[in-house]
Amino acid sequence: MKFKTSNYNIYLFCKRSTMYNWLNRWEDEGMLGLYQPGRGRKKTFNSAQSDQIRDWVKLQPKQLKQVVQKIKKEWSVNISTETIKRIIKKKMSWHRMRRGVGGKPDPIEYKEKKEKLSELKQLEDEGKIDLYYLDESGFCGIPCVPYGWQDIGECLSIYSRRTKRLNVWGIMNRQNTLHAYVSEQTINSDVIIACIDTFFAVVERPTVIVLDQASIHTSNAIFEKIEEWKERGLTIFELPTYSPELNLIEILWRFIKYQWLEIDAYSSWPSLVSSVERILKGFGDNYVINFA
Repeated sequence: MKFKTSNYNIYLFCKRSTMYNWLNRWEDEGMLGLYQPGRGRKKTFNSAQSDQIRDWVKLQPKQLKQVVQKIKKEWSVNISTETIKRIIKKKMSWHRMRRGVGGKPDPIEYKEKKEKLSELKQLEDEGKIDLYYLDESGFCGIPCVPYGWQDIGECLSIYSRRTKRLNVWGIMNRQNTLHAYVSEQTINSDVIIACIDTFFAVVERPTVIVLDQASIHTSNAIFEKIEEWKERGLTIFELPTYSPELNLIEILWRFIKYQWLEIDAYSSWPSLVSSVERILKGFGDNYVINFA
């Protein structure tokens, strides 16, 4: 049906009966009578197909174009990667992956150690023991590239260069108390022993130190100190292999590398060293983690 105004021709592609219905509703209800919500566009995929698409994305998390080809092959449907994003955004998000460990822990040992660790946390909450988490990490001029807000079309750059490695030994509790040792030299079992003896020269109540099974934590030198430490009230709690998520100090290292280190920290080696030392000294006051 065609309407003509003073300046424009208006074409409405509808039946004559539809026009009569519009006019009747206008006369009866005014503007509200013309409001008729539509049924919306029919979904391209049903719920089962959407679940299947998410499964394919999990197999190819970086290559949505391969999922597009899979959909075309299986269902003869041509879609874009943007359509796939709209489907998976309900249950998936685009964020950075993590480096994984090279194996899996023994499931029985993992379950037992995790339950025991929960018991130790409860004893700490009751004030019966002190619970600490021990680990080492390293920092160099090649940064862990973080996410950050940037102007559209702009890409912020972070300095990256080969430098020496700054090694950090740390022992931390859930109350954000941290003892740290920083060195450009390699941290070995002797360093760990010296640090533990220094920071825990006096043990006021039973103390448990959680650590993983890295070679420097399971050496003969460490083994020979276990009984002596136990007599002083220090107990070593070994985590199962391939279970870094149970050691809470790993969270501290991630916060430093991905959130707290400023971009300018990588401008030079002295700047990196001073930035890491500033964060370590300020942990608990200026830098806090909520270990819920």
